[in-house]
Amino acid sequence: MTYSTSHMQNSVLSDSTATTEQLPQRLFTRREVIPPRNDLLWRIERGAVRTLTWSEDGTFITLGYWGTGDIIGYPLSKLKPYQVECLTSVEVSVIPPHLWNQDVNALLSHIHQAEELLSIVHRKPISLRLWLFLSLLSEKFGRDVEQGKLIDLNVTHQEIAEVLNTTRVTVTRLLQQFEEEGTLLRYKRRIILRSLNKSC
Repeated sequence: MTYSTSHMQNSVLSDSTATTEQLPQRLFTRREVIPPRNDLLWRIERGAVRTLTWSEDGTFITLGYWGTGDIIGYPLSKLKPYQVECLTSVEVSVIPPHLWNQDVNALLSHIHQAEELLSIVHRKPISLRLWLFLSLLSEKFGRDVEQGKLIDLNVTHQEIAEVLNTTRVTVTRLLQQFEEEGTLLRYKRRIILRSLNKSC
């Protein structure tokens, strides 16, 4: 008996979906750290997290921001220390090792996003670096509103400064500059990007 490629793909997809529906789920609160398990990956079903490490002097180094559909977990990094911190309340599915091969696309996406952030962190000048970072957040956590794209994630000026290797004062000054230029709006501690085509 022969099967078409599409039939086989559909079969694989349905098997994957069936397995996914049976995965145990966990809930975490804002600022909670996801337990360091080297034998599990977690798929985010709802919410946002950041992965980070820190230097000998205690300086935080943000490695990525992750949201719905992303795969996270300690097996994805060789850095020590390494931490997964919840930025909102978070719901995850627990993925055991024998199912990791079913999430290849999500794992590739993890690599691509990490590389994109790394590229942004090294851009100059700082104003371009900040704008590209905000654009990345708007693509990942943004939703369309009348005035532009609302970044539906509360990230402090200090956290942005840590990501971009600059100071909180510089971040605050540049955000005010963007606001004066009309490319950015503030709304209840959130940021709305008016245009994603800013050139600095």
